[in-house]
Amino acid sequence: MDHQEEQNNEIEALDSIYCGEMEILTTTPHYAFAIPIKSDDYEEGVSGIHCRLRFDYTSLYPEEVPLIDIEDVENLEVEVMEELKDHLLKQAQENIGMVMIFTLVSAAQEWINLKSDDVRIQKIKREEEKKIREEEEERKKFEGTRVTVESFLNWKQSFDLEIGQLFKKDKDDKNKKLTGKELFMQDKSLNESDLKFLEEGGEYVKVDESLFQDLDDLGLDDDEFISDES
Repeated sequence: MDHQEEQNNEIEALDSIYCGEMEILTTTPHYAFAIPIKSDDYEEGVSGIHCRLRFDYTSLYPEEVPLIDIEDVENLEVEVMEELKDHLLKQAQENIGMVMIFTLVSAAQEWINLKSDDVRIQKIKREEEKKIREEEEERKKFEGTRVTVESFLNWKQSFDLEIGQLFKKDKDDKNKKLTGKELFMQDKSLNESDLKFLEEGGEYVKVDESLFQDLDDLGLDDDEFISDES
């Protein structure tokens, strides 16, 4: 087999098939070239897979496998890229003795399409799971805390205690009766009400406040004071 002739013929055919896409990197001592591939759903910077396959002929190609490398990878993790390379090497071993670059590029194209579909499906699945979690969290907000016998009894105990304290405070407030002096001291407006009344009537009466300073010494309680006035 004339290896050089086989290689030259294949380069010519590949250049025709991948016109404008295949890049010849070197011709000596053997051909080295690169062919870009991308998944059917590829959209630059958005989704899909893109990479460039590099092939280096050996002196005995096609009776031995070419050197294969994967470059300019987009949306393809290192581990997955190694899986693709292993897949191509396996395909190459199965085609030893025949020119195989077109076969290898086609196998790589099919592989990245399947892988891209898997990535897309997993992305959709993650988004659905996230949506379900968010809906579940939102539903829990409206449901509140689930009521159990224990939680209800604890709540009732706290509620009864709070209500009891409110009733006690209200009862104490009702039982507390202010004396006349306490009313007088609490409402400062009462101190001037009579004077204002007299002033509005056009007369002014001077009051000697010292007359009232010793009322506490008389020992009179408010009930007796009220009774005398009536």
